[in-house]
Amino acid sequence: MSLKSERRGIHVDQSELLCKKGCGYYGNPAWQGFCSKCWREEYHKARQKQIQEDWELAERLQREEEEAFASSQSNQGAQSLTFSKFEEKKTNEKTRKVTTVKKFFSASSRVGSKKEIQEAKAPSPSINRQTSIETDRVSKEFIEFLKTFHKTGQEIYKQTKLFMEGMHYKRDLSIEEQSECTQDFYQSVAERMQTRGKVPPERVEKIMDQIEKYIMTRLYKYVFCPETTDDEKKDLAIQKRIRALHWVTPQMLCVPVNEEIPEVSDMVVKAITDIIEMDSKRVPRDKLACITKCSKHIFNAIKITKNEPASADDFLPTLIYIVLKGNPPRLQSNIQYITRFCNPSRLMTGEDGYYFTNLCCAVAFIEKLDAQSLNLSQEDFDRYMSGQTSPRKQESENWSPDACLGVKQMYKNLDLLSQLNERQERVMNEAKKLEKDLIDWTDGIAREVQDIVEKYPLEIKPPSQPLAAIDSENVENDKLPPPLQPQVYAG
Repeated sequence: MSLKSERRGIHVDQSELLCKKGCGYYGNPAWQGFCSKCWREEYHKARQKQIQEDWELAERLQREEEEAFASSQSNQGAQSLTFSKFEEKKTNEKTRKVTTVKKFFSASSRVGSKKEIQEAKAPSPSINRQTSIETDRVSKEFIEFLKTFHKTGQEIYKQTKLFMEGMHYKRDLSIEEQSECTQDFYQSVAERMQTRGKVPPERVEKIMDQIEKYIMTRLYKYVFCPETTDDEKKDLAIQKRIRALHWVTPQMLCVPVNEEIPEVSDMVVKAITDIIEMDSKRVPRDKLACITKCSKHIFNAIKITKNEPASADDFLPTLIYIVLKGNPPRLQSNIQYITRFCNPSRLMTGEDGYYFTNLCCAVAFIEKLDAQSLNLSQEDFDRYMSGQTSPRKQESENWSPDACLGVKQMYKNLDLLSQLNERQERVMNEAKKLEKDLIDWTDGIAREVQDIVEKYPLEIKPPSQPLAAIDSENVENDKLPPPLQPQVYAG
């Protein structure tokens, strides 16, 4: 295995992290490489184009229907009876549909459906109590925060309440449409504060953070990993992929981090803890804060190892290694949640946007990781992925005196398990070979016996005459002398 400093498949030019439209903001793979602003513009253009096409299609169909109806009027005599029957049938059909709709939306039906939905979606009482306590706490903090802005705070609270009431009736919409409504609300509130309220930009940012915290704490259980999306399926796929890549070592990724140094090891543990803790947060800004803290610990670990500031080329491989080592829960759901409902200004600029974009790149790299990316042969890569073998672990004599005893014992046990696995594979291969040899030997003996039988067939002759009948045909037995008699010698 080559441990050269090449970073094929890992190095990412910083220009690739920016919006592909060239606006200067950070792009996002979930937005097809655009930033939040450009993505919304492209989305609106595509949406308007689709609406225009649908409108033109409706007009064309209506014209064709009118032309067909006008041509049918030419034969009025024969058509009058048919048309009256058509009108009667149409009226009956309309009455039937109205009756069905009224029954469907009757009071009993609505109550029953609401009860069924509540029973189906109702979480456990403990979760409800916990959510209610947190929601009440956030609501009180939001109100206390807005009191310092007097009239502007009252207007913001009124708009926020109206938005929450509107979102209550939009839960049947797709998650993308709910995200679009939320982003429109963020933009309208920020523009109104800057134009009408003359609020300074730094205070606008603080207010927007509080608004995001208030509304997303309430909407979290409805919009995080909804059942109408494939977020859960993506979570399981990336989790399974990371588990299959457990054998990847820092040397394969050219990670400039020495975990034998105690300070570096602590930084790595903290980085893993932060990226895992992201799933426990409910507000997108808090999830971004976890990613930022994780990234800063990574930079500190690299700085301690190299005794110099870390570069972007050092950061991305280390972030990939941290993700592989931590395997954060519901990784794709958290990324999608941040992308859909975070204040877009945070994702477009600043360190939060930079670190989040790098995390998206790290996940994309893990999904497409191959032998060439790790400077491995395809044969070794396939063997590692299938679990047949694992890379050679560090020998015990190469450990530093200050290394942790538990880590030494862990690597020793892993080495023993690897050796046992190799021995087991050899025994199984020899057993299979012996079984094949026995089968071949048995088949060979059977073929030789068959050839001999065919070459020298067995002939069974009738039994010969018994010896007792030798004198049976002698007719002169009476002329034979008598048999000799024993005599006793008296002398």
